[in-house]
Amino acid sequence: MSLVIKIRQITRDFPLGQETVKVLKGIDLDIERGEYVALMGPSGSGKSTLMNILGCLDTATSGSYELNGNNVSMMSDDELAEIRNKEIGFVFQTFNLLPRTTALDNVALPMIYAGATKAERTKRAEEVLTSVGLADRMDHRPNQLSGGQRQRVAVGRALVNKPSIILADEPTGNLDSKTSEEIMNLIDNIHKAGNTVILVTHEEDIALRAKRIIRLRDGMIETDTKQTTIEA
Repeated sequence: MSLVIKIRQITRDFPLGQETVKVLKGIDLDIERGEYVALMGPSGSGKSTLMNILGCLDTATSGSYELNGNNVSMMSDDELAEIRNKEIGFVFQTFNLLPRTTALDNVALPMIYAGATKAERTKRAEEVLTSVGLADRMDHRPNQLSGGQRQRVAVGRALVNKPSIILADEPTGNLDSKTSEEIMNLIDNIHKAGNTVILVTHEEDIALRAKRIIRLRDGMIETDTKQTTIEA
């Protein structure tokens, strides 16, 4: 297996008045292509900060981060934006959709930044929306969709550029249990199709769907457990 993520001695400090809050305290982490990983931990454990660094939304104070062999710790803001758009698909708890834009155009949006033509964007967005079960909702705006449908649009947008990693931050946090189950089935299928999936959750039953659970506490990895008895 090839490594998609390689992190060494990552720290993240935040200034707070005269103090410095040390949120991550020297994290080492390898994630192989095609893994399904859940990040867990109590509030303040550092899981959201780590997620932001993995997603190139934030940079570490010290340490190194390689994504697909590229040292992202040394990249400029523009290079990070390009990596984010091409390599990482985000699914957020709050959906983050453009309210006045159709499902199709919301999904196609990352392809604009990637330089795809209008025809390419439309074709790929239609494919992705069909794959997440929204073939009949492409022209609907977010306020015409249920919470579960909006999250499906968000999942479609995450998939549209065929990223190396899907990062899902509490993807069922705003959904009822039935809809949560549907969205998690969708994410399970994305993993089965070969995508690397990293999921941040505080819910044990959601985490148990992953093949590996990493628990953080006080800015460090407390446990890192594979969910299978088969040796890798």
